Amino acid sequence: MKTIVIYNSQTGFTKRYAEWIAEAAGADCLALTDAKKKDLTAYEAIVFGSWACAGSISKISWFKGNIDKWAGKKLIAFCVGASPIDTPEIDMALKRNFNEPALKKVKTFYCPGGFRYEKMSTSSKFMMKIFIKTLNAKKNKTEEEQTMIKMISSSYDISDKKYIEPILQYLKR
Repeated sequence: MKTIVIYNSQTGFTKRYAEWIAEAAGADCLALTDAKKKDLTAYEAIVFGSWACAGSISKISWFKGNIDKWAGKKLIAFCVGASPIDTPEIDMALKRNFNEPALKKVKTFYCPGGFRYEKMSTSSKFMMKIFIKTLNAKKNKTEEEQTMIKMISSSYDISDKKYIEPILQYLKR
């Protein structure tokens, strides 16, 4: 199956996952800026990956805007975030990025990445600083909030090739 993996990456985690998927699937791999210039009609499967922030997938509107044009193709969207894979809110957040008809045409996946403050944009760093400050100021923090503060206070990497397996399995179907 002729496949392309298209990615939008801010700090490198999504690019890493896209390259892992492309290598394992024997697919082409392009950054979103390059893919926008390419005719994708020859591909039977289109995989789009981007980073997530506060439950929203960056640049997902480009992918969603092409779903109807790609009728008959296998469509996959994955996002990479800072949360561990077993975070309960992930499934709901993924679904919020698509309406019901789109969810019938697109299979969604989540891959844990991490934080690389040194590669974040100034606005993203600022937003994270405010979020951490707000969490720290909160009285009676839950255990989850305390864990989150520890995790997002510095750079970390929880990415792993094993998280692409469900995507590869879906591509093979």
